[in-house]
Amino acid sequence: MSEKLHKILAVVGLLLLSACGNDEPIRIGLLAGLSDRGSDFGESVRNGVILAIEQQNRAGGIHGRQIELIVRDDGQEREQAIRAAEELIALKPEIIIGPVTSSMASIVVPMMNRAGQIIISPTVASTDFHGKDDNFFRVNRTTREAAIHHAGILFERGSRRVGIAFDASNLQYSETWVKAFRDKFEHLGGRVTDTSRFESAATPSFAEVIAKLLPSTPDTLLFVASSLDTARLSQQARRQAPALVITSTEWAASGELLTEMGGESVNGLLIAHAYDRNDSRQPYQSFREAYKQRFQREFGSFSLLAYDTANIVITALQRRRDGESLKQALLNYGPYEGAQQQIVFDANGDTTRQVYFTEIRNGKFEQVR
Repeated sequence: MSEKLHKILAVVGLLLLSACGNDEPIRIGLLAGLSDRGSDFGESVRNGVILAIEQQNRAGGIHGRQIELIVRDDGQEREQAIRAAEELIALKPEIIIGPVTSSMASIVVPMMNRAGQIIISPTVASTDFHGKDDNFFRVNRTTREAAIHHAGILFERGSRRVGIAFDASNLQYSETWVKAFRDKFEHLGGRVTDTSRFESAATPSFAEVIAKLLPSTPDTLLFVASSLDTARLSQQARRQAPALVITSTEWAASGELLTEMGGESVNGLLIAHAYDRNDSRQPYQSFREAYKQRFQREFGSFSLLAYDTANIVITALQRRRDGESLKQALLNYGPYEGAQQQIVFDANGDTTRQVYFTEIRNGKFEQVR
């Protein structure tokens, strides 16, 4: 080989190495409540996303590029959410995962749409965001689907008179959930005897919340609240009306916190989860073991939803063609394989999900449906 050709090849090699070394990471944003009193919700979502991204980076990233996760805390508070969303938009990530609650979605989704920013939530469920051709994708079922399912299960199990305590701090979720539940439950022949509204951000008296429901003589108390607030509502329910059935929504299904905080008071609580606890198949078992190894605790519904969501994003980014928008890629390349079930988006970026019911018995979740 001539000296001249050798030098040329050496220069080309250095340029190729330089190009590889200077590959920018693929940036994905995450917006969640990580500092509010219900931060276990946001932390569960963050952990699921982190696990999926770390696994993909160990496998070589996306087309040789590593994934960088940019996290912002919305604090479940309007002004903080606006600032966090503005910061993420300015950084121009490929996509933003989040927010985790419908109340925060009502604030940030219009901002994302105006900025042309694609956003996907593992958990937002309010029907306010369903059926719209915008930049917002959802991986959870709607409050209407969840409430109708819950009403049917309770009626089937013998409940006829239900008192409802709901957190108005996440009104877009709780209000649509309560309305759909009432409509279905009363159609079946039951009755919602009374409702008791509280604001979790205002340090409510949960004794008063429960006391308000009891004069209407319910046989069941239903809590539309976070895991922390469900635990506290259960404690008051057991003190004031220990014979009543208690139940809560998927909002409270963030892993073991419910039993840790509620203790014996949550025994007998019926709650929905977005996964099959009895699944013996490898994808689910691998996720479960990896999560426990990484975070030293069992996962909750939100972590699995977030893990599936991050893997949907990764798959769409891997398959996207030159010149194809990420929105179109997300719509084009499903169905996506989750840890337990397929995720299929309709033309508006909406999907549904099979959900399972568990009852807490002796401090453990046991699947009943």
